[in-house]
Order: sequence, then structure tokens, then C-alpha cells
Amino acid sequence: MQAKFEEYARLLVEVGVNIQPGQNLVIASPVETAWFARLCARAAYAAGCREVVMNWKDDELTREKYLHAAGDVFDAVPEWQSAFFNGYAREGAAYLAISASDPENLKGVSSDRIVRGQKSSNAALKDFYRLQMSNGFPWCVGSVPIPSWAKKAFPGCSGEEAVSRLWDAIFTAVRVTGDGGAVERWRAHLDTLKARIDKLNALGLESLHYTNALGTDLTIRLPEEHLWCGGSGVAKSGVPFIANMPTEEIFTAPLRDGVDGVVYASLPLVHDGNIIDKFRFVVKEGKIVEANAQEGEETLRAAISLDEGAARFGEVALVPYDSPISRQKLLYYNTLFDENASCHLAFGEAYPECVKGGEHMSKEELARRGLNDSITHVDFMVGTADLRITGRTRDGREADIFIDGNFAL
Repeated sequence: MQAKFEEYARLLVEVGVNIQPGQNLVIASPVETAWFARLCARAAYAAGCREVVMNWKDDELTREKYLHAAGDVFDAVPEWQSAFFNGYAREGAAYLAISASDPENLKGVSSDRIVRGQKSSNAALKDFYRLQMSNGFPWCVGSVPIPSWAKKAFPGCSGEEAVSRLWDAIFTAVRVTGDGGAVERWRAHLDTLKARIDKLNALGLESLHYTNALGTDLTIRLPEEHLWCGGSGVAKSGVPFIANMPTEEIFTAPLRDGVDGVVYASLPLVHDGNIIDKFRFVVKEGKIVEANAQEGEETLRAAISLDEGAARFGEVALVPYDSPISRQKLLYYNTLFDENASCHLAFGEAYPECVKGGEHMSKEELARRGLNDSITHVDFMVGTADLRITGRTRDGREADIFIDGNFAL
């Protein structure tokens, strides 16, 4: 296992953020995973990193804050926090986030406090989020098991056994075996994604039509000169990086006002420390006009009300139903993994790279090209074994994109 831990740390640092000699690295980590953060720091220094700077997180303290802190705490962000995130982002430091938390850590917390906290954070850290969305610096999100999360994914197991099983699942998802060959396996995987991206971009699609037995019947129009992306991105410094590890998706941006119909989520969504399950959206001219959920409806409605753009879509992503993560038949209760087991959409901000030349455009220019703007970006899963996606090209031809949940290209 130690060999796997070290191989995984090197993969996140050397391939994920692709740390460069003389570059700073910011690592965000739960306190429970400090031991793994140290492995990442050692790997970064071995690759020539200038300095590793830590940003520690703690589920229990976060919950205590949202339950008991003074109300005005959620309406402002300390200056040091703004300077920390925005400063390192502006200089082009690499950013590695270790995603691991209790899926229900904020259950019972006032949604008003959560929304106010998000709004103030996004306003104070706007440079960080803007640069992240436009590939202004290399960033990567990876995950390490913690007991509270592992026991949710494997409810019938003891804490130790659940963590062990979740480690096995994660290693499978990120192609780590302990033999030192993860980098080569990732290169082959990226080549597969690139071949599909090229096929999609060559089609010149105008729209996509989604249908399945859940009741999804959704038409998504795409911007002119949209681009399908996936696998690795390229930072403005010219350095390639992989934002999500694992990643199985190919994605683009929908036209902000061009989404119509109804869409049903196929998997639960963990958001703001709460679980949202069995939910659907009714969409008209790009805007969510109806949102219902059997569980977590208040959290869902709060999520799409952060700003005007939160009730519109910013991403459409394609993932085959027989992807390596989907074949595990495991609900991770972690969007990093669950979104890579299923086709998904996201409400909120669109990625500028999804239109030609978008990384160099202002928000106003991106809006004129039809991309959505928001302070949020939330992925939710829509893929099923019977999902059908039919594309219509700009010259009027129809093309099967997905049949029975998998690529037809």
C-alpha cells in the first residue's frame, strides 16, 4: 500500500498539477489526510517546487462555525484569506485540492448561512475563481478516504474496512497499481479522450437531444464555434495539467438561453454538506423554472438561487455508462468520482475554454458568445444505461452521439 500511496502522490503532483521547477504549490487538505499531504509535499519538492503552502480544513470545526458563529461572520471574508487565494492565483502557483469530507457534514445547518457564506467567499476570491475557470493556473482535485466518507460509501463495514475498500476503489479509478506505471496508463487514457474530442469537434453540432426512461427529455443548443474539451488542460503559462483525477468526461458549454425541457438526476448529489436525491429540473429558454427533490429540496433551491446565472446551465459533459468508475457499481457520495461515472450537466458558470479563443475573452465577450456567468458551478449526474443523445449538426444532419448510455461515435 505504501508504494501505491507514493505513486498516487507523485501522479497528482507530477501529472495532475504538473509542478514546475521554481513554482509554488498550494495544497488544500483535511486535517485527517495530513499524512498524505506530506507525501504530496515531498513529491513536489523532489520535482523542484519552490515552496509548498498548506491550507488546512476540518469538517467538525466547519460545522461548529455554521451552527454557532455570529451571523455577520458569513457576510465577509478576512483580508488575509483574500490575499492568500488571490495572490497565489495571480502569480500562477499550482493548486492541489484533496477532496474528502463527510457527505452530510452540514445537514441541519441553515441554508441561509451557507448561501451568504458562498456569496461573500466568491466575491472576495473572485480573482482566484476567475483564473481557475479560465486555466490561469494549473490545478487538480484528487481524493483520499476519511472514515466518515468511507462509511457512507460502504455502510455495512467498520470504519477501518470501509476506508480500505474506498482506497481500493480510488486506486482503480485513478489507475494506480503500485507498479509505477500510472503515468503511462494516463497517457494512453488521454489519447483515447483526445480521439473522441476530435470526432465531436469535427461534427459541427448545433444541438443535443437527451432522452431516457427516467423521463428526461431535454434539448440543449450549443454556441457557435463551441469546443469539446477533456482530459488535460493547458494553463496560460503553457503547462498542461489535469484538473480532475480521475477524469472520464468530455465536455463543452451549452448556449445560455438554449436549454429546454425536463431533466432527471440519475444519482444523488452531495452539495454543501447535504445529500440531494431524486430530483429534477424543468427548464425553459435556458432557465430552471421548476426544481423538485424527494430529499434535500431546500438545499437544491438554495443552490440555484445564488445569483441569476445559478439557475442556468454552464456545462454539458459526456461519460460512457461503461466507464471504469461506472463499472465499479459504487455510489461514492463525492462528485469528483460520481460525475465520472455518468453523463452530467452543471448549473452555473461555463468554462471559457469551451468556445474558440474563450480563455482570452472578457466576461462581456463570453456572454455575447452565449456562455453563462455565475459564482457557482455544480455538476449533477444524468447518465443512465438507456440514455440516448442525438445530435443535430449546423447543416441539418442528425448524428447518434450516445445509444444505450455509451458513445455511438
